[in-house]
Amino acid sequence: MISRRSLALSLAMVVLSGPALAASGGRSALRMLDPDNDGTVDLAEAKKAAADLFAKLDPDHDGTLDARELRGRLTAKELAAADPDHDGTLTLDEYLAVVEQRFKAADPDNDGTLDAKELNSRAGRALLRLLK
Repeated sequence: MISRRSLALSLAMVVLSGPALAASGGRSALRMLDPDNDGTVDLAEAKKAAADLFAKLDPDHDGTLDARELRGRLTAKELAAADPDHDGTLTLDEYLAVVEQRFKAADPDNDGTLDAKELNSRAGRALLRLLK
């Protein structure tokens, strides 16, 4: 049986480590997307991860992703904006264009790479939704 003291200590640890756990989200994503282990993600690495994910999200292998296959990675408004031919789907090229747009938004210093801090920003998290 867990004592009240143990429960209180566990709860305190969770509360006190909250900011550290949130910050580690960018680091864990970085490890996943950084095959050369240089501590950053460049656009080529992001696009490679996106292309790999695209293939997994396209179970019918028709070369496009619809709203159902995208599974909440884009809102209906974002999908419409990313869909230049207005067919309700994204091709791989259209999907990669969104990835590139979000990558650039997450790279405020324009150095062509994203570190853990940039991946943990609002724009970085929007990019990560397309890559996970």
